[in-house]
Amino acid sequence: MTDTSGDRQDPIKVMVVDDHPMWRDAVARDLAESGFEVVATAGDGDQAVRRAKAAAPDVLVLDLNLPGKPGVQVCKEVVGENPALRVLVLSASGEHADVLEAVKSGATGYLLKSASTAELQDAVRRTAVGDPVFTPGLAGLVLGEYRRLASEPAPAADADEPKAPRLTDRETEVLRLVAKGLSYKQIAERLVISHRTVQNHVQNTLGKLQLHNRVELVRYAIERGLDDE
Repeated sequence: MTDTSGDRQDPIKVMVVDDHPMWRDAVARDLAESGFEVVATAGDGDQAVRRAKAAAPDVLVLDLNLPGKPGVQVCKEVVGENPALRVLVLSASGEHADVLEAVKSGATGYLLKSASTAELQDAVRRTAVGDPVFTPGLAGLVLGEYRRLASEPAPAADADEPKAPRLTDRETEVLRLVAKGLSYKQIAERLVISHRTVQNHVQNTLGKLQLHNRVELVRYAIERGLDDE
């Protein structure tokens, strides 16, 4: 049987979380009409965590300003429960502190509510395959923060700590391009390999390094200077 998961045929399962019913319903309707499978919606943080666990969406479209439990806490809990779940924050706030807190909590991308329906649809599709998606101007902010964190002195290594796993040359090459901010499609074109092969290399690298998502992978690569090569 041929593996077609790199170019997935099944509809992407999406859950929409927002405390404003009209906005939540409109986003869910627009996504459903454009071919996504909306498996659940929620209006507060606690409800979001419960329903995400039950509905198992591929992508959680999440507002940060929620009653009960804030969006960043929802993000931490759902990604902690299911590291394969992608979170796309859809927020009215473009404050740098909010963006960085969301990414550190496990969000794959961050889109402002001023985005068009087409931009949201594209962002959900890209988020589903693990590409980091940010409203223009925010990607540089996030990369800059990772560089700042990576420049801080690392804690002293424990003598009993195992050595870093060895990556293959191709895995290192893919990791370097990920750190430069290229999408999986761009990496595939650059290396003349399939989109699926890029995904496999990223998944293998995540497993070897015991990392959970592409955001952590980018930070790992920047800490080792791979983005400057």
